[in-house]
Parts: sequence; C-alpha cells; structure tokens
Amino acid sequence: MTGYGGPVLLDMSAWARVLLDRVEAGDRARFEEAVRADEILTCEPFLLEALYSARDGGEYGRLEERLGALPGVAGGPSPLPLALDTQAELARSRSVSHRVKPVDLLLAAIAHEHALGILHYDRDYDTISEHTRLRVRSVWIARRGSLA
Repeated sequence: MTGYGGPVLLDMSAWARVLLDRVEAGDRARFEEAVRADEILTCEPFLLEALYSARDGGEYGRLEERLGALPGVAGGPSPLPLALDTQAELARSRSVSHRVKPVDLLLAAIAHEHALGILHYDRDYDTISEHTRLRVRSVWIARRGSLA
C-alpha cells in the first residue's frame, strides 16, 4: 500500500497538476509510487474530462494511451442516480451550495460504490463527504492551499 492509504480514483484536479508538473518532488514521487503499485485508478467520467483537454487527434491518442495504462474501474450499473441524489442532498443543505461539478459527483458515486478514495486538489470531495450520505476517502495530492 502506498502513501494514499489504498487505491484511489484519479480526479482531473490532481491529474492536471501532475501533467503540468505543478506538484512538489515528494508529492510527485508518492504519485509515481502509487502508479507503479496500480493504486491510481481511472473511470469513464474522469477519462471523458481528461481527454477533453487534448488539442488535436495526435495529442488525444497520446493522452488516451497514457491514461489507458492505468487500471480502470467500472461505474457499476450507473453512478448517475446516486450522483443526482447527492446533488439533491447538497441542494437541501443550508450550509453548502449544491454547485459541485457534475463529474465530481459521478466520481464520488463511483468511489462510494467501490469503497475507493479520490485523489484530488479540489474541496468538492470534502464537501460531499461532510454534507451527504456518500462516504468517500478524500485524498489531497498536496497539502490544501499549497499549489496554484
């Protein structure tokens, strides 16, 4: 087991910082160790978001190949009903906004269904865990507030 406490779904907020080399050396080493241990997982909603950033067909293919080397996890029958329920829970909560990104809601639903953590640099997962019935292990790729 790596420094993330077990397998984690990769979120775009963490992936972008790794891809753009915006993490400290120690955080990058921990990420690479988790990759070697097959503990960094992808899922279809993440891939949809990550591949959107490709500027052309060549870059799309390279990115698809790189991400395809990571293990994937299926979303089960459909994470959408659970994601919608979670969005509704947030909307009913007086202390938070329901304005959590749709892809983050889907990743949280998949992580919840598979008892996985989520590797991110985004407070949405903390909000989801604190204010809904979804229980996801929120794993920051770097200390909150330490990266641009």
